[in-house]
Amino acid sequence: MKKYRILKVFVFLFLAISFTGYSQKVKLITVDQLQERIKNGKDSTYVVNFWATWCAPCIKELPHFEKLGQEYKSEKLAVLLVSVDFKSKLTSAVVPFAKKKKLQNQVFLLNESNPQEYIDRIDPSWSGSIPATLFIKNEKRVFSETEFTYEQLLTEYKKI
Repeated sequence: MKKYRILKVFVFLFLAISFTGYSQKVKLITVDQLQERIKNGKDSTYVVNFWATWCAPCIKELPHFEKLGQEYKSEKLAVLLVSVDFKSKLTSAVVPFAKKKKLQNQVFLLNESNPQEYIDRIDPSWSGSIPATLFIKNEKRVFSETEFTYEQLLTEYKKI
């Protein structure tokens, strides 16, 4: 009887740990917080992808960012996936999407109310279309409004 109880506890703990590995947390972030996070990690390269759950090209390219983040994490690469969905969609769309896709990179929801203001603050050349990606290393910044293949994404990452 005691063996079964121990076995049940072991199985429960195993399952709990297994599922938490895939439970992606999505944090709200402002442009100021995003800029502060990047500023405090000057020895890292950042690839910041702006996307949305309703954007087909964004969804199509997300696996490329996942692959890049996993393959180059030893090079101090931080891939940040920043959703521009409405804040009201956090629990109904963004969190379930991140869990379903088992996203391993850090996922954020942009907590800003004025799109034109945050667009200009992220990059003055940004028209506002997504997907859009910002590459940052030290003082160098490259902004791109395009859907990437993995090869194109890797090329841009290696250029910076």
